Amino acid sequence: MASTISVEFCGEWYRIDEGEELMIGREADLDVDDDNPFLHRRFLTIVQVDSMWWLVNVGSRLSATITDGTGSMQAWLAPGARIPLVFDETKVVFTAGPTTYDLSVHADSPKFARIAGQDDPAGETTMGSVQLTESQKLLILALSEPMLAREGSGMSSVPTSAQAAQRLGWQMTKFNRKLDNVCDKLDRLGVRGLRGGPGKLASNRRARLVEHAVLSRLVVREDLPLLDRSQEADED
Repeated sequence: MASTISVEFCGEWYRIDEGEELMIGREADLDVDDDNPFLHRRFLTIVQVDSMWWLVNVGSRLSATITDGTGSMQAWLAPGARIPLVFDETKVVFTAGPTTYDLSVHADSPKFARIAGQDDPAGETTMGSVQLTESQKLLILALSEPMLAREGSGMSSVPTSAQAAQRLGWQMTKFNRKLDNVCDKLDRLGVRGLRGGPGKLASNRRARLVEHAVLSRLVVREDLPLLDRSQEADED
């Protein structure tokens, strides 16, 4: 039986039949944003090798965060890397400059099926055991608000540190300290891209934090009212 892949972005669908390939980028089959100079012209490609569909990062600088539809699996797709598309739905999120993009890949004949048990919390768990303080969760929510508030897949902008601090009513020194703390905590749990190191800089850790937090369900859309309640409490 023929195997096909479909990609959804901003409400538009792109079908890939056997023997075909879909290129994703600034000037590609799926043109996600031709006005963003930070985005590779050719960034990701979906290609079939034998009977397996693969997502390949053909870019030189940008990475993508990959997860299954439930958020229970997460992978980091660096330049030159590839990952098999084995789930019925795969979420792909990446950031270029100030803009974060997310799209979904659907397989009509998935190679892997996740079977939920009776006690399965339906994707409300996260990778590992992450215990966040109230202020750490609020910080992540302030950065993730545009992506969580948006309906469906598409584009969103990650707030600057100054914008997020203003949203929370915090001083910049407090925001930066809390950001350091939460990034250090997740880095110790193995989340990549949140800290610098010898020969590498975490220049876009806010975007990487948003990608991880939203896809692994550290924060969800239903948490957003906490931001307003927090501000109201500060004003009392």
